[in-house]
Amino acid sequence: MRIFLIGFMGSGKTFWGTRIAEALQIPFYDLDAVIVNEEGMSVSEIFDIKGEEYFRYKEKQVLEDLVAGKEQFVLSAGGGTPCFFNNIKFMKKHGKVIWLNTSTSILKKRLMKEKQLRPLLWDISEASLHTYIVRKLGERKMYYEQANLTVFEDDMVLESVIDLLKK
Repeated sequence: MRIFLIGFMGSGKTFWGTRIAEALQIPFYDLDAVIVNEEGMSVSEIFDIKGEEYFRYKEKQVLEDLVAGKEQFVLSAGGGTPCFFNNIKFMKKHGKVIWLNTSTSILKKRLMKEKQLRPLLWDISEASLHTYIVRKLGERKMYYEQANLTVFEDDMVLESVIDLLKK
C-alpha cells in the first residue's frame, strides 16, 4: 500500500504521516527531506540557488523514483507537489491520496512560527499571510480535491483514518 498525503504547507502531513506509517508498520518518507538529502542543501537553498522550476522537476523525479522502488510507504508530499506535472494523477494511479484539509486560521498560526523555513513565504508579511493562504489554497484546491480521501486535519482521529485506508 502506498499512501500519499497532500495539503497546504503546515497542514500536518509530516506529523500525521509518521503516525500513519507507524500504525501500518510501513516506511515513512517526507518528499522534501528526500530531495534535501539528494541535493545536499535545504529546500530554501535549492529555491535560492537553482530556482523553483528546478525544484519542481526534482520533486517529480524523486516522487517517481520512490514509487518505482517501493511497494509500501506513507509519503508526505510538498504542498505544491500535486499541482505540477500531473503528479496528482500519478499518485492516484500508484496509491491512495489523502488531502489533509486544514483551516486557514490553523495554517496561519503554524506558518508564522516557521516562515523563515519556507521560501514561498519569505517576502510575505504577517498581515498579508492570511490573504496569501486563501489565494494559494484557491489555486491548489482543484488538485487537492482529486484526492481519494479528504480528512479535515482539525478533527483528525488516527484510528478513523487507518480504518478508512484498510477498506
